[in-house]
Amino acid sequence: MEYKYLNDINSPADLKKLPVTALPEVCAELRDFIIRELSHNPGHLGSSLGAIEIAVAVHYVFDTPNDKVVWDVGHQAYAHKILTGRRERFHTNRQFKGLAPFPTPLESEYDAFIAGHASNSISAALGIDLGNNTNAKKPHVVAIIGDGAMTGGLAFEGLNNASMTKNDLLIILNDNNMAIDPLKGGITQYLVDITTSKRYNKWRWDMYRLMVKLHLMDEHKTSRMRRFNTNLKTILTRQPNNIFQGMNLRYFGPADGHSVEDLVRILKEIKNHKGPKVLHLITKKGKGYAPAENDQTTWHAPGEFNVESGVRNQDSGQNSTLLWQEVFGETLLELAKENEKIVGITPAMPSGCSMTIMQKELPERVFDVGIAEGHAVTFSAGLASTGAIPFCNIYSSFLQRAYDNIIHDVALPKQHVILCIDRAGIVGNDGATHHGLFDLAYLRPVPNMTIAAPRTAEDLRAMMRLAVDYKGPIAIRYPRGRSYESGTKNPDMHVGKGICLKEGKDLAVLSIGAIGNVVSEAIEGLQVAHYDMRWLKPIDTDILDYVGTHFPKVVTVEDGVISGGLGSAVLEYFADKGYAAHVTRLGVNDQFVEHGSTKELYSLLHLDKQSICESLLQELEK
Repeated sequence: MEYKYLNDINSPADLKKLPVTALPEVCAELRDFIIRELSHNPGHLGSSLGAIEIAVAVHYVFDTPNDKVVWDVGHQAYAHKILTGRRERFHTNRQFKGLAPFPTPLESEYDAFIAGHASNSISAALGIDLGNNTNAKKPHVVAIIGDGAMTGGLAFEGLNNASMTKNDLLIILNDNNMAIDPLKGGITQYLVDITTSKRYNKWRWDMYRLMVKLHLMDEHKTSRMRRFNTNLKTILTRQPNNIFQGMNLRYFGPADGHSVEDLVRILKEIKNHKGPKVLHLITKKGKGYAPAENDQTTWHAPGEFNVESGVRNQDSGQNSTLLWQEVFGETLLELAKENEKIVGITPAMPSGCSMTIMQKELPERVFDVGIAEGHAVTFSAGLASTGAIPFCNIYSSFLQRAYDNIIHDVALPKQHVILCIDRAGIVGNDGATHHGLFDLAYLRPVPNMTIAAPRTAEDLRAMMRLAVDYKGPIAIRYPRGRSYESGTKNPDMHVGKGICLKEGKDLAVLSIGAIGNVVSEAIEGLQVAHYDMRWLKPIDTDILDYVGTHFPKVVTVEDGVISGGLGSAVLEYFADKGYAAHVTRLGVNDQFVEHGSTKELYSLLHLDKQSICESLLQELEK
């Protein structure tokens, strides 16, 4: 599509050639471009629509890529990508071998730091700022934190360090009162309280500009004037200074994050100020597209949609089975109705993990703790210590951020916390930062931890029901996408016990989790045995003893890293027992897996039906 300005912007240098009065039209064109592109190539729509003016203003004022910009969270950075030479390739965003789903230095020099998870921008940007202290021409460093990332504890660790260190960091707080779902909690309300003090904030900003103009404020007088400003605010508003000022961070705002000309003016006025500073901007998620503004949760990542009508293209194929997350959500509500001790905990993902199903009927027993995975786990442990039965649902890749909490607060004291690990395995287009490939390997060495992986929807229900009466920590991991149904309503489920799915000879396949369904398809017509192990820890030693003594060849299959997972557990047991069976492990080798569709990636990893069949045939022929 032809645009007046956007077609000629291939770098921030091109943007800077335009008069500031042209920038609103540039923003409008970016908004139209993103909406049209994402209508047929799905991605994170709402967040990026809300941050367009910020991206334009930052690249207009700062000398990128010499000046460094760290985005957090990464899914608000589509306008940034388009302005930095990736417009012509943007149609490949999140596609196999195409543009990465989030900013990464591996893709562009304009991406100062990786931004797949949340809340890391302040820490990373502070390190970049201090690391450049010896440069003759020290670059400006900007951290753009938003879309719920300010609820993460790491953000406050970064703020604390910035307040006590000599640095010139600029922190732009993109405050839209949202993550994927509406934000709740003290920090959110606190930002609302700051925002509503409009009269004082306007007066303070006007006074600041006047004093600079009259040369009554300069960098040598900054500390003195800051103390005067803080005391004056306390007198005039009878409110304590806000948390940023209390940490000795210069605070500007709140300002309208969608007035690009005002943003340019503000950034030009504060960019050269010495010391750490915070610019607080108010934005609207989904800005400029009515359907996204009116239903911000759904339009965070809406899939394909019709631009003109705003109607989403719903998944109409193979809807006979529920999504795995829906199986979890429905089962959790069912169990919670039976047992009043059951509570649900999620770190800002109630809709993503379908805990909204319980939240709608039993809202007082569901806790959305914000983007704070470590807190979610320790909070769950605290609940468990009182006799509550917490189901703590966290995506596999995000649970990595809570590893110490799992070991110290859950496993060591044997707290009855049920970790429901969503998005395990390959998740598709969100790529390396979101694939859940490590949970089996990083949980297996933890003492007192029990680990399960359902192959079918019925297995997940049975494992969740069993977990209610289990004593001690238990983790249940399941993938993204549609579940498989076996038709067995009440499977015989016992901790540490697998099941034989198919008898055979010469070769035995041991699988764990939903990938076992792919194995079942791959071995049709082959005379091989197939065992669904169900539990990685404790592993079914009866099955291993039988397989180790009856089969010369064994193949393990898992949708996680090979090192430390099911295959490693089998090899270790066989070595300890002295079994001579030859073991071949299928899984993910020592690598980070790129982005693409799940079909493309399973083929790439040789874990699709055809590849597994070929691997088994090769073993049989040896």
